[in-house]
Amino acid sequence: MISTAIYTKTQGGPAMTVKRMGALLLAAALSAALTSCGKPAEDPGSGSGGEISSQEPSVSVIAPIDPEPEPVYPYHNPLTGEGLEEDISGQRPFAVMLNNLSKALPQLGVSQADVIYEIVAEGGITRMLAVFQDIEGVGDLGSVRSARDYYVSLACGHDAIYVHAGGSPQAYDALQGWGMSYIDFVNGPYGDMCWRDPGRRKTAGLEHSLLTSSEKMLDQLPKRIEREHDQDFQVGWSFSKEAPAGDQQHVTWLTVPFSHYKTGHFTYNSDSGLYMVEQHINGKDIPYVDGSTGQEVGFRNVLVLYTDVAQINGDSAGRMKVRTTGNGEGLLLRDGMLYEITWQRDSRNDCLSFLDQSGAPVSLGVGTSYINLVDTSAEVSWG
Repeated sequence: MISTAIYTKTQGGPAMTVKRMGALLLAAALSAALTSCGKPAEDPGSGSGGEISSQEPSVSVIAPIDPEPEPVYPYHNPLTGEGLEEDISGQRPFAVMLNNLSKALPQLGVSQADVIYEIVAEGGITRMLAVFQDIEGVGDLGSVRSARDYYVSLACGHDAIYVHAGGSPQAYDALQGWGMSYIDFVNGPYGDMCWRDPGRRKTAGLEHSLLTSSEKMLDQLPKRIEREHDQDFQVGWSFSKEAPAGDQQHVTWLTVPFSHYKTGHFTYNSDSGLYMVEQHINGKDIPYVDGSTGQEVGFRNVLVLYTDVAQINGDSAGRMKVRTTGNGEGLLLRDGMLYEITWQRDSRNDCLSFLDQSGAPVSLGVGTSYINLVDTSAEVSWG
């Protein structure tokens, strides 16, 4: 707006200031602005009493998005029930004997095991047998320890390639008498498949420092060792995402005493659906960690199988005998629930079977399993 008055002349009429003309133009502009700011416009055909439009502003509607369907796989891992794009059920697993002495921890490669068995050995210590249906890409494994006949028996039930470093007299009788496929890093020509870790050799000692790897074993596996199962071999385990029928208890923790030296602790993580493992060894609580990743290891299923465990009469080293065939009572933990089960195994060539109280197969949760074999007198607790 021009603030200085400027006069002009019109033909046949009085003079008008540009200032007044600008004021009129400003009023017209304000009126238009009010109309554009939401004041309803008059209907041209209704005069000054025009009706207000009742039309509501349009609202965008977002269509709901359907959840992605779960993938359907043509094959499954026979030890976990997990879906796979290729069939690996016909290949023989590797069963690796692992050291569990406190100074030899952490173990390597255990987070990728499909199944871990734990049983007491002489002196109250325990050892683990880690079973890998497909060992390719697992990486370093260890430390590898000596065989016991009851571990050989469990590996035999999986028709597995058994990996160890030495063994008891009873273990060698089993390995040789049962026609097992085995890789012995102490009494066999397999030096190129393993090595001594310098750090472990210094801190834990020579016998606790032996490592191997999936790459070395696969690259140098002897041709005499067959890689495929016979056609009639079956693991026989069943898996489901739904909880089994029957009596159950809500349980968040489980304690498994093996001996005065070792007790296992399992705690349920509801976010992951896994049971996280902690070991109480020689007075210390030690999380069960994979040394390759630094991560604590969890399992979808935890089983406790009660059996007969005793020291071998006259054995100067205090070695144990453990019954791995026949039947017995047991416990299954999955999805935060505890089920009382039974186990059965007719011969060393069979896998363990897990049954409900009616004798029907009980389904494991889809995923990995940790199987504890303890004496019938073991005071296992939970809550």
